[in-house]
Amino acid sequence: MEKRLVWLMACALVWACAGAAFGQQPQAIRFKTASCVDTQGIGLEVFHMLIPADWQFNGGIQWVMDNPALPAVVAFKVTNPTRTAELEGFPNRMFFWTNNQGLLQMFPQGSRYFGAEVCPTMGAADYLQRILIPRNRQGVNNLRVVSVTPMPELAQGLTGQIGPGVSISSDAAKAKIEYQMGEVWVEEEIYTLVCATTFQMQTMYGTVANVNWGPDFQFSFKAVKGQMAAHSKIFQTMVKSFRVNIQWFNKYSQVVETLIQCQIQQIHTIGKISEIIARTHDEISAMITDSYERRQAVYDKINKDFSQYIRGVDEYYDPVKQRPVELPSGYRQAWTNAFGEYIVSDSPSYNPNPGSNVTWHQLTLRR
Repeated sequence: MEKRLVWLMACALVWACAGAAFGQQPQAIRFKTASCVDTQGIGLEVFHMLIPADWQFNGGIQWVMDNPALPAVVAFKVTNPTRTAELEGFPNRMFFWTNNQGLLQMFPQGSRYFGAEVCPTMGAADYLQRILIPRNRQGVNNLRVVSVTPMPELAQGLTGQIGPGVSISSDAAKAKIEYQMGEVWVEEEIYTLVCATTFQMQTMYGTVANVNWGPDFQFSFKAVKGQMAAHSKIFQTMVKSFRVNIQWFNKYSQVVETLIQCQIQQIHTIGKISEIIARTHDEISAMITDSYERRQAVYDKINKDFSQYIRGVDEYYDPVKQRPVELPSGYRQAWTNAFGEYIVSDSPSYNPNPGSNVTWHQLTLRR
């Protein structure tokens, strides 16, 4: 029995590889909900997204507490079983720059100022080429930047005066790169949005400007060269389904505001941050709601840009959660269960219920 099971699994793997090699789609693709939970700090879900059931989610949120404006960072990877395709979310970084020469003498370029790296401001295209790619792709061979494309439409609505002497500016870009991992050539498309908040201050020597800047988010799609289009529907479904939990975002925003107001340089014990978290409230202000919605809109814009590879996604109605859900286009039917899992199938006779220990409900395609 055991030998027969191994033989059947081997046959399934051979047929799966053969289908991929000839560009065939599997009869059905099953999606599950991957959830990132903040176990170190606030204790709530940070975000959730749909990923293929056989893909692996790794990573999460880490509270580093060396920067009051960025006390926690998120980094994750979603990888397929053969490790030939991957969605990666890079950890955010915080940088600081100023035209105050006296301050720069005490904190020269490359040092840390309130936990932020002292570095001159730069646009998204320069940031990709000078910081993100070199620091995150150090171990690859024959790296080549194919193209760097500005994406000003992603920064719309994220620029302007936000208070007396305080302004924010944003810039977005994407880079296409190629490199070798062993004997395999990989192609990758990286997106980033760089935001800078400038504080103008009057001193006895005149007006000085301090700038806190860095990527607001940054992630990439990666696949073996020539296979990006084959995985693009799955990539798009994952990005399209990405949702930050507004309850977590609300409390996190309050924590950041408190840390900045208190001018905390560094917190060494979880007890202190727990006290701050305990003082946060569940009421979500209009400012936090607006910030949350603007961030989510950026993900949607990136997803729209990436859809150049494919026809897009189809919108279905989920009868279990009673809300719309977007899944890869081009399939004849879709199913869901009570655990937030989804299956899309190209076979008109496919039915996941026979032999299943859960009940699957068919979704209605919304035209």
